[in-house]
Amino acid sequence: MGMKKLETIEQFERLKSETGRFLFVKHSLTCPISRAAFRECETFAADHPELPVYCLYVQEARPLSNHIAETTGVKHESPQALLFENGRVVWHASHGNITYATLETAAGS
Repeated sequence: MGMKKLETIEQFERLKSETGRFLFVKHSLTCPISRAAFRECETFAADHPELPVYCLYVQEARPLSNHIAETTGVKHESPQALLFENGRVVWHASHGNITYATLETAAGS
């Protein structure tokens, strides 16, 4: 399935209400650390099609990024990966802690 980009709060809220378990990635288009973490997430998503993976580009979807931080209580960082189950964040990581191995451990693969 790969990663699907979201841009609006409405898209995210629909996803949260309709999808039991998914990974969400916040990516900065200008940060080399974020670029490396995003590649790890892309590889993970390609290898684990059973887990839906979504992303946003912070520079293009700042209102959505802020909404996620406000509604989950997880302080915004980028790059950032958040694992949702039943509408709640059950795991999150940022920066160099986003690796294929940490994603696999968090997702229970």
